[in-house]
Amino acid sequence: MADMRVRIGGTEAWLVAVIAAICLVLSLTTDTFFTLVNAFDLLNYSAVNLIFAAGLLVVLVAGGIDISFAVGASVVQYLTAITLMQIGGGNWALGFALSIGFGAALGAINAGLIHHFRIISIVVTIATFNLFFGLLMFFTVGVSIYLLPDWMISRVVLFEHETAAGWAEITLPVAVMAGVLLATWVLLRRLSIGRQLFAMGDNPEAARRLGIHIGAMHYLAYGWLGACAGVAGLMQAHYAQEVVPNALYGRELEVLAAVVLGGARLGGGRGTLLGAVLGLALVSITQNGLNLLGVSPYAFRMIVGAIILVAISMSSESLGLLAEKGRRLRGIHRPAGDAR
Repeated sequence: MADMRVRIGGTEAWLVAVIAAICLVLSLTTDTFFTLVNAFDLLNYSAVNLIFAAGLLVVLVAGGIDISFAVGASVVQYLTAITLMQIGGGNWALGFALSIGFGAALGAINAGLIHHFRIISIVVTIATFNLFFGLLMFFTVGVSIYLLPDWMISRVVLFEHETAAGWAEITLPVAVMAGVLLATWVLLRRLSIGRQLFAMGDNPEAARRLGIHIGAMHYLAYGWLGACAGVAGLMQAHYAQEVVPNALYGRELEVLAAVVLGGARLGGGRGTLLGAVLGLALVSITQNGLNLLGVSPYAFRMIVGAIILVAISMSSESLGLLAEKGRRLRGIHRPAGDAR
């Protein structure tokens, strides 16, 4: 029987301790943090970011980096909403199919540019970040979509409980998030293809010598993130009951900071889903606590930036290492006898 125990490493244990300490401080300094309503609201809001985090972890494990996924999710929102309206409304099954399909297609664009043109992943995704967002704003003129199918905007409450502070509810995005996390865990920890992603992220040349198809791994990793981004975009539209072009703009940094904080190595080959979840929990709880304390939201942006800097320095990785991995990948595809 497969070992289903969850192993907690040093990074995860450290995050649990920090989260517990922050929760204790916030419960003593605010009246609303340690309530069921606030906890469920935080869970519902964080569901979209957790879906993003699951997809981004796969890319980081494979040795890449992607900052275009949040903008890609916004593009998928519009494409899905427009397609559904044109065909008469559709349903949840069609909505998920379209979101996953559109998202995976955007991810494949990143994978194709990285693999076939041998461009470092961060350069490609900076470019597609601006390309996707520019095209979205150009064609939509920044106009939001409020007329959505009834099934998409009807709240789906999975659990509710009345408290003195109001109704505490768990909604559909939480269940979808749980499904995405489970699927990602199976991919990375229970399938041989997941081990291939780790191997490619750790050493692409050694992975190639073992018979791993590097191009297929690129398309899998970025396609998985794209599909997760599509699902996250659909859940955001359901949660907000509207499609806003810049609603997800900027979340890429929060998610990247959280996943790297959770132990995923910039440069590939290392990372756990539990660490990504705990990293995002820490970032989300910090943001929630600052809001409850009335601290300026700009302080949170400063904290996110600091987390990224500290995480990069502690992991002993840098953009230089990512560039070196890009050179290794270019070498993999260089014709035999080419001594350049």
